[in-house]
Amino acid sequence: MGSYFAPYFAHYTGMKKILTRMLSYVLIVCAVLVVAIIIFTRQPPFGSAPQGQRLGRIESSPNYKNGRFQNLEDTPDLAEGANMATVLWNFIFNKTPRQVPVDPIPSIKTDLRQLDAATDILIWFGHSSYFMQTAGKKLLVDPVFNGHASPVSFTTKSFPGTTGYHVPDMPDIDYLVITHDHWDHLDYNTVKQLQPKVGRVICPLGVGAHLEYWGYPAEKIVELDWHESVPLADGFSLRATPARHFSGRGFKRNGTLWASFVLNTPNQRIFIGGDSGYGTHFLQIGQQYGPFDLAILENGQYHPYWIYIHTLPEQVLLAAQDLGAKRILPVHNAKFSLAMHAWDDPLIDITKANGKTKLPLLTPMIGQPVYLQDTAQVFERWWEGVR
Repeated sequence: MGSYFAPYFAHYTGMKKILTRMLSYVLIVCAVLVVAIIIFTRQPPFGSAPQGQRLGRIESSPNYKNGRFQNLEDTPDLAEGANMATVLWNFIFNKTPRQVPVDPIPSIKTDLRQLDAATDILIWFGHSSYFMQTAGKKLLVDPVFNGHASPVSFTTKSFPGTTGYHVPDMPDIDYLVITHDHWDHLDYNTVKQLQPKVGRVICPLGVGAHLEYWGYPAEKIVELDWHESVPLADGFSLRATPARHFSGRGFKRNGTLWASFVLNTPNQRIFIGGDSGYGTHFLQIGQQYGPFDLAILENGQYHPYWIYIHTLPEQVLLAAQDLGAKRILPVHNAKFSLAMHAWDDPLIDITKANGKTKLPLLTPMIGQPVYLQDTAQVFERWWEGVR
């Protein structure tokens, strides 16, 4: 009997060795991948986690619970019935038509270094990056000039025609404002190159850890919790206010705060929205700090799957009404593809929805001056005809 089963035992033993060897190879590959990911995520662009006194301040925040910052109301990552596997599958394999434009996005090159200091002006650079000059002070919000919005340069590339502005085009900046630490709002290369031009940085709690790690002096950085305010100059103040979103540059989420801001100047009040899903906080901000001469609100990279953390176009109009905004500038569009909609859907949809609401809607081209004191300024539908 032993000789009869010997070939089977030999075959079983051989297969066992092969499977053991294959498992060893798989484990080695997995170990190498884990080590590579750890090394990659320790590169400077990923920034630094808050430590020491900064972490102590975070832990004492009323918005920080169970080791992470929290939204004011329940905010699931995805809507009911959606899951991350479905989202990733659809994003990768079910491409939306015209998600990225074929034609270059039209733009205007305005010389920011030659602006009349007496002119109140805003220049949008696409997505959520924009420059403001008001009452002689210069602000720069969420600048991303590196041509992509991700840890690696070959993904989430800027649309053609949207990279006409770079750090050398910027004048000296009195206040650099960062709303949160996502890659499409806080870019390592951009803020690193900007450092010699920046007077002060204002950002939410914890975000200063990245900037200090990247070489910004601690005395230049002001970190704010929701509802905290900092005086900037005579007649100027900036107050952090709630947003309904999340944060993180790596695997850990919500270790730093996300925020909107209320900018008070000697002659106007501006709402800097950052990223946010629609929620009760808009009405609370409007009642407590409004009304606003201008609300700059995110309108793009939305989907019903993640309705709690990004606003749909019709919700942008609701938020503007809650804030008591006299005019709206919709941003977070026309530069990156981060959601499953055609590149121009945000502008088409909000314009259509506003047919009933009739709020003054500002839709400049990239680089086109928006005159903050000119309430009669009209903008063309520049996206029409762009493939």
